[in-house]
Amino acid sequence: MASSTHKLYHVHGFDSRQHLENYMSDKPEMGFEEDSLKFPIESFAKTFSKGHIKGDVLIDLSAGSFVHHLYAACEFFKHIIVLKVSERCILELKRWLDTRTGAFDWGHATKIHLDIEEKSDELQNKEGKVRSTIPHVVKCHFEKENMTDPIVLPPADCIISCGLLDHVCKDQDDYIRFLRKCSRLLKPGGHLIIIGALDMTYCTVGKDRLHIFTYNEDFARKALVGEGFVIDDCKVKKRTAVSDLTDYKALIFIAAHKQN
Repeated sequence: MASSTHKLYHVHGFDSRQHLENYMSDKPEMGFEEDSLKFPIESFAKTFSKGHIKGDVLIDLSAGSFVHHLYAACEFFKHIIVLKVSERCILELKRWLDTRTGAFDWGHATKIHLDIEEKSDELQNKEGKVRSTIPHVVKCHFEKENMTDPIVLPPADCIISCGLLDHVCKDQDDYIRFLRKCSRLLKPGGHLIIIGALDMTYCTVGKDRLHIFTYNEDFARKALVGEGFVIDDCKVKKRTAVSDLTDYKALIFIAAHKQN
């Protein structure tokens, strides 16, 4: 299938539950545990445990209906404001936040995080903490200058973007514009943490193949520095998953801060 026929994540929509089942579930056939679950959870736990990234407001601008990347963050921020470009992702996430019947079960991911913290007996407390820290899930529009127009968000101490840039950016210019918008949402000295997939060209959800912006580590680093960020940590993990659902070569985790 030519890339021109791939669906656009933020335009055409996708099956948010199937997305979770494919890449985040605890099913035996789900082959992305090391890459999609353990790598983000371990990276965020290590980064936040250093204690220098904290504050009142964290904005999460990530793909899908993920919550596992927020387990560590909820201990260091009073409020996490989640922005989503898809109504289906909002509904899926709210189902979990409101503990509704049929919500996606994140228990396996919670256990991974608690095993890292050596607090394996606090599963319900951890999920309750995450829920209580997220007061709002807000629809955003990637194309608008103020993505949450007419809502004006408070300046954030930190922004997390997990996988979203890969899906919504059409090219290098788009990626840089996205970083610029993130920068405007941050306080001076605020932190930006990004997880993405390197050298990926497609992502499959159900019968649909989604468009993916293809880039490498060198581009990601230069783009951040070019927009006034100082990179504090960068790690690349080679792919371990065996699956034809997607074709990324590696994952990248970057923690950076905005220069004053």
